[in-house]
Amino acid sequence: MPAGSIAKFDSLRLQGRTLHVATELTALADETDIDGAIDKVHQTAVESVQSITNGDFSIFIGLAKNYVLPGAIALAVLFFGYLFAKYLSRIASRPVCRRVDETLGKFLDRVIFYAVMLGVTALVMNQIGIKMSGAAAVVAAMGFAIGLAFQGTLSNFAAGILLMVFRPFKVGDVVNAAGVVGKVDEIDLFTTVLDTPDNRRIIVPNSSISGGTIENVSFHSHRRVEVMVGVDYTADLKTTRAALQSALDMFAAQTIQGDKRGGQVILSNLGDSAVEWKVRMWVASADYWPLHESLVGEVKERLDSYGIGIPFPQLDVHISQNDSGEAADSPSRKRPRVRTAAQNYPHAA
Repeated sequence: MPAGSIAKFDSLRLQGRTLHVATELTALADETDIDGAIDKVHQTAVESVQSITNGDFSIFIGLAKNYVLPGAIALAVLFFGYLFAKYLSRIASRPVCRRVDETLGKFLDRVIFYAVMLGVTALVMNQIGIKMSGAAAVVAAMGFAIGLAFQGTLSNFAAGILLMVFRPFKVGDVVNAAGVVGKVDEIDLFTTVLDTPDNRRIIVPNSSISGGTIENVSFHSHRRVEVMVGVDYTADLKTTRAALQSALDMFAAQTIQGDKRGGQVILSNLGDSAVEWKVRMWVASADYWPLHESLVGEVKERLDSYGIGIPFPQLDVHISQNDSGEAADSPSRKRPRVRTAAQNYPHAA
């Protein structure tokens, strides 16, 4: 059969099916008493109004039993579930914060709270007739969409879990992370809160911290204070060492001894304009900055008392000029000609 005949046959068959469906719908409409259905709804509404007018509130009682009361119970369960989740998470995390670690305790607090609230929400949805299978499908679809929209937030969440597990620092440590130096106040699932030395609060995303270098300044209990100073080349080495050692001896009580620690005076380098020395001592981490400042001031005072100067960087410039004999031998190199003001401006004379 030609292709054109086949197409024409299919078109006629489709028109026949459409006509058949239209005929059946018309017959169904004829068999259905639409006016009767509208009258029945109107009669029911009139009867409801009459029953309310006569003091019969059974309709409202039915609505209250079927919708209002379950909704109120669901809200009450959510409210008391929230209180129970807060209480349980606090009770469970308090011993961990006191005896183990504050960071781990706060993390456990949040995990328990969200887990209890998830269970309470599932219980309420089941009681009001929402099937969990359908809700799970909706939640899965929403989770996929939210995951695409909040990729950065999810990366912060994953980084927060890693910080909780590996614990490169804890609450109370002083860290240098993501270009910020401060004391850790809180480690959340998405962010870390730092308080800077000048009392500023900075909230850093966890992904920025875990993706970079983390310096835990207060991890060790001891730190080494190091002061570098340069003295004149004319200063005697033994005298300079004695002056610096006397400055270091002023902090003998604060210096940590043993285990290759203590205090040292080291001849470090012969610089361009000064002989460079290093003065070192080990101190408690909590006393680092006050003792660092005190040591710098003591070094300056001791050098002044010994008459030893601290030079500043300087550069000597030597200018050489060719004499007349060299100028005659090298005619190609012309010396600059100096002219007086009268020669440059004859009219001014």
